[in-house]
Amino acid sequence: MRRLLAVGQREDRALAILMGGAFLAFVFQLPKLARQAHLNNEDLTGLMVNTLFACLFFLPLIFYGLAAVAHIIARLIGGKGTWYGARLALFWSFLAASPLMLLNGLVAGFVGDGFERQLVGFIWFVVFAGFWLINMRVAESAVEPDAATP
Repeated sequence: MRRLLAVGQREDRALAILMGGAFLAFVFQLPKLARQAHLNNEDLTGLMVNTLFACLFFLPLIFYGLAAVAHIIARLIGGKGTWYGARLALFWSFLAASPLMLLNGLVAGFVGDGFERQLVGFIWFVVFAGFWLINMRVAESAVEPDAATP
């Protein structure tokens, strides 16, 4: 996280990290969608299109809003970071926890809903939240550049 912040504010990089995570969120849904289509005799293409739309259009909007709320909360408790740092912390944490998200999708596709899926989903959430808290701590400890300083 420190290395990503040291590069400077690169919104293109943050968006690429978020879109990579959003695409992996779509991929993680595919085994579950295939199972659902097979068991319920539904159209897999329609399910995939709806999920792709949700992951690539709505998920980034939700994440931008969530990062803004997190930054505001961090400011209230003494954070000194930037809006960009808060966004990058969330996006990077989501991408870093994606292997467990993909495992969750495999469990949903092969085992179905049950204790195993809940356990893997809980582990994914704990790892994601841990990454996010650590990254937010790093991002909010960074001092904002002063506008008067060149």
